[in-house]
Amino acid sequence: MTAVAADRITSAAHARAAATSLAAEFAVEAARRDRARELPYREVDRLSASGLLAITVPAEFGGADLPPSQVAEVLRVLAAADPNIAQIPHSHFVYLNLLRLAGTRRQQELYFERVLAGGRIANAQSERGGATVAEVNTTLIPQADGHFRVDGVKYYCTGSLFADVLAVLTRLDDPAHRGDLAPGEYIVFLPATTAGVRVIDDWNGIGQRTTGSGTVSLSGVDVARDQLVPRAGAVRAPKGFGSYAQLLHVAIDAGIARGALDAAAEFVRTRSRPWFEAGVDRAVDDPLLIQRFGELAVAVTIAETTLDAAGRAVDRAITGPDAAADASIAVATAKITADRAANEVTSALFEVSGTRSAAADLNLDRFWRNARTHTLHDPVRWKYQHIGRAVLTGTPPPLHGVI
Repeated sequence: MTAVAADRITSAAHARAAATSLAAEFAVEAARRDRARELPYREVDRLSASGLLAITVPAEFGGADLPPSQVAEVLRVLAAADPNIAQIPHSHFVYLNLLRLAGTRRQQELYFERVLAGGRIANAQSERGGATVAEVNTTLIPQADGHFRVDGVKYYCTGSLFADVLAVLTRLDDPAHRGDLAPGEYIVFLPATTAGVRVIDDWNGIGQRTTGSGTVSLSGVDVARDQLVPRAGAVRAPKGFGSYAQLLHVAIDAGIARGALDAAAEFVRTRSRPWFEAGVDRAVDDPLLIQRFGELAVAVTIAETTLDAAGRAVDRAITGPDAAADASIAVATAKITADRAANEVTSALFEVSGTRSAAADLNLDRFWRNARTHTLHDPVRWKYQHIGRAVLTGTPPPLHGVI
């Protein structure tokens, strides 16, 4: 359990103020942390202590019960300052939502209480070697005592190095010893200190270097029945589980785009020289630079606007019937615009800032590396497919948790 005394966030305004304050604090050393690959343990503790990681805990369990749109805004603000820190709690919020949708009352009481006290959840779901990324080979093996054994290796486990609890994606094929459990996929809520669990700091991506996205090794791990939550209870329910998760990815991309635009503008104001043909004394008065900044600002504003619209659509999906498909399409649209803005603006940062901006000690390339890495989570080409089918034939997007 994280040894952090956590504050209680009580409203959306309170959450935004806390996020804005922390973002200003985190931005100061963001470039240095990235350059040195210094994991932000202190900063993640500050995030826990702020109470922001508990903002989705339902009111009946003592939380602020904030909607997805407000969680997305918190992550967007943090991502503009340091997208590594913003990505760390992504799966934390996703699996709190899974508990809300599919957990038992006892599971909800247990984990919501831990989160209110500053606890952190991270994912352990991706595997290598399967035919597709959706294939799950980590199985629950029934034991004679009614427990299960889990063996396997999970990769890209964002936030795992900072987590108290790991949400491990598994598959149950043989329910013979537990007839009340149907075959299918289950999330195991596993304390990170459980015997047989090893979290390895081996993430070596070009971007998002300090997200703690290590490998989780599971060897002879003992799992009790009450640690299992059926994934289908959330994914297959028309309650926006997938769109919620995707919305938070969009928020990170939109935040990266805004952070890069702000950094470029500051560089041009304070360090760039005008091109001699512009006939001006300051770079900020170069009409071609002004034009380009206008174009980039429009791209970022579109990303933020579609993010806001998508957030409101997901808010409706988690509370009302028949809104899940609309939410997925809205989020897919936002994902496309944020992906485009993040990659364009982070690259254009050098175009508008000039040769000086390429100095390695400035580490301005971190914006592009972070954008390029984070936007690889799921391909936008499939977002276009789902949007196109919805427009042409009214076909709703699938319920698989990634749209």
